[in-house]
Amino acid sequence: MAAKIVKTEKLLRPACRLTGLRYTEADRKNGSFSHKWAEWFSQGLFAPLEQAPRDPDGFLDGSYVGAMRMADGGFEYWIGMFLPQDAPVPEGYEHMDLPEETCALFWIYGSESSGELYGMSAEALCQAELDRRGWVRKDAGWHFERYNCPRFTTPDAQGNVILDYGVPLASGK
Repeated sequence: MAAKIVKTEKLLRPACRLTGLRYTEADRKNGSFSHKWAEWFSQGLFAPLEQAPRDPDGFLDGSYVGAMRMADGGFEYWIGMFLPQDAPVPEGYEHMDLPEETCALFWIYGSESSGELYGMSAEALCQAELDRRGWVRKDAGWHFERYNCPRFTTPDAQGNVILDYGVPLASGK
């Protein structure tokens, strides 16, 4: 089964603090950052971030985040969490304060282990849905993967999960 979008919504991502660690192309291994995610889990790197206040029913729900953008002519990939604007930054972590921004949020359903939820195949799936709806992607901004519990952490009977994928939208589109 190929991945598919099962829900699309336009939402206002609140102003927030992306807190975590920043990686670049030099940190990729076999085209992926999956080894960095493995480090985060094996070393308990999410634990200090999980202490921050969260809004269980809102955008700052405590989900783990992979956020990406082009900056200073290069690609950045961050692993961490979206936290409230005033959340303290634990020692050894970095942060970016992000302004409020309108985003398209896609729920992509598929197999986590096949890789179909990530990279260019997921990007193409979301772009096709943007085009179908007439929504325009913002040229710059943070794209993000949000690993929501339980949508992503609890596979269904077919072994599939849902990855949230967010794309910033051009103003008014």
